[in-house]
Amino acid sequence: MSCMKSCEEYRNDIIEWFEDVAGRAGDVQTETLHRILELNCGVEYLKNFFGDINYVKEVDKIALESLYTSSVPLSSHADFEPYLQRIADGETDPLITQEPITTLSLSSGTTEGRQKYVPFTHHSSNTTLQIFKLAAAYRSREGGRILEFIYSSKCFETRGGVTVGTATTHVYASDEFKIKQQQTKSFTCSPKEVISSGDYTQSTYCHLLLGLHFSDEIEYITSTFAYSLVQAFRTFQEIWREICNDLREGTLSSRITIQDVRKSVLDIVACPNPSLASRVEKKCNELEGNDWAGLISEIWPNAKYVNSIMTGSMQPYLSKLRHYAGGGLPLVSGDYGSTESWIGVNIDPFLPPEKVTFTVIPTFSYFEFIPLRRRINNNYQECSSKSCSGGDDFIEDDPIPLSRVKIGQEYEIVLTTFTGLYRYRLGDVVEVAGFYRNTPKLNYICRRNLILTVNIDKNTERDLQLVVKRGSQILKTSASRTEIVDFTSHADVANQPGHYVIYWEIEGEAVEEGVLRDCCREMDASFVDHGYVVSRKSNSIGPLELRIVERGTFKKILEYFISNGAALSQFKTPRCTTNPVLLKILNDCTVCKFYSTSDGS
Repeated sequence: MSCMKSCEEYRNDIIEWFEDVAGRAGDVQTETLHRILELNCGVEYLKNFFGDINYVKEVDKIALESLYTSSVPLSSHADFEPYLQRIADGETDPLITQEPITTLSLSSGTTEGRQKYVPFTHHSSNTTLQIFKLAAAYRSREGGRILEFIYSSKCFETRGGVTVGTATTHVYASDEFKIKQQQTKSFTCSPKEVISSGDYTQSTYCHLLLGLHFSDEIEYITSTFAYSLVQAFRTFQEIWREICNDLREGTLSSRITIQDVRKSVLDIVACPNPSLASRVEKKCNELEGNDWAGLISEIWPNAKYVNSIMTGSMQPYLSKLRHYAGGGLPLVSGDYGSTESWIGVNIDPFLPPEKVTFTVIPTFSYFEFIPLRRRINNNYQECSSKSCSGGDDFIEDDPIPLSRVKIGQEYEIVLTTFTGLYRYRLGDVVEVAGFYRNTPKLNYICRRNLILTVNIDKNTERDLQLVVKRGSQILKTSASRTEIVDFTSHADVANQPGHYVIYWEIEGEAVEEGVLRDCCREMDASFVDHGYVVSRKSNSIGPLELRIVERGTFKKILEYFISNGAALSQFKTPRCTTNPVLLKILNDCTVCKFYSTSDGS
């Protein structure tokens, strides 16, 4: 009883803290910037703009905010690469932070095609712990076991002795990750040896086995991205019989070859459980005949919800995840962050993922917002998600502070972080959907960077997702029970006229070629970007090409990224690629091609 009371008090405390900082968001942001600059006064990067002036002592907090934004230019990762490389090489001078940086994160590399160093400090772990606790307080259904599909990658040391790994790898190895479990009274099923195995196939098997072992205790099911959940349950469809055998016999499959993983898992599951195995087998035989609909709620009947990042590039996996979850199990969208910084918390967790907003936490970083407009027929127009899809044809206004953003306006986020990034352009486009007290609630719209362009056309990841959704609706209305497993695209300019190539991996019953041709035509006709429409009419962009790839193609793409240091926890399928290795995989695995018969009109 006392434990429950302390949990309730803890929830109330953290919500009360957030209510306070959200109500004073503008002032808190001024204080946050002052703290960042006070901690990092005199670092080499800032000396480029302030010289040796002790600007923190010279001016008050409000004047400092104005001085900083007028003196320090907007930046990108390229501005910090030389400093981060010097840190990796072992230089200990205060280059971007006064606190020595002994750990660097690697970005996933799936967005821009290469992994990048990002500074990681104790502050990174602390904010991760804080947002985990805050989100748990708003969900207020914590306690018990969590089936977490989480994965660390192998770390390495640079020649300067700096530890490098993905941000999730650093978090899962941190004391804060253990503290999060203790304070929320929610404990992951899998021991650290499983999380950090470095082999995602072995880790997934063990996550599933342990999730079944603790099936009656599972309170919720989670992973960083929805992609990982879908991958895990697709795997379960293939290996459930083997897992049931392990449950029945109290053994562990020979596919688990990493010795410390074997020992840690066998220490938990060594006692045979034939009744549980029989129960799971019965359920799986029934589910198999129903295309695995409701898998999660049937196998884990006490689970209250499924939690993961489900916005942005994860939206295409929602349909499959809902299929696995069943009608009554809520999908709860995770919180909004990046390798560089956490940004916002989901304080309305049981809204559908399509309607989720993220409430900015004003203590985590200093946030600025670049107002975005788009040229429409030679006129400037304020951009909203209803009228503009984004891209490099955005017209920018000067950045503004958090306190001056307006509802309905789109912005690019700019970060100043405790970890040494100053006025750093994140590249995310968001829309202000409203306010919680005095801090904005954001809709994530898309990545700023252009992904598909041949001529004067400009189409973003969001545009592509909408087009693929239109094409997939034809699959759903056809007689076959077929669905898209995953997709990506490429702007082929090797031959003239250049054209878009969209790759689909599909599963289910055989599809008539005529249906796939209709899908191709529908996608071509669904691009609404003016440059694309005009270019198609004039044939300066050729007909869209749909390529169907064999089953397992996107798994090969995943394995390519993981073999190059990415972690499954951070993996996102690239929605457009120019990477020659990926294109070779895709083209070698292509089984049929279709060209649009749309004339672009």
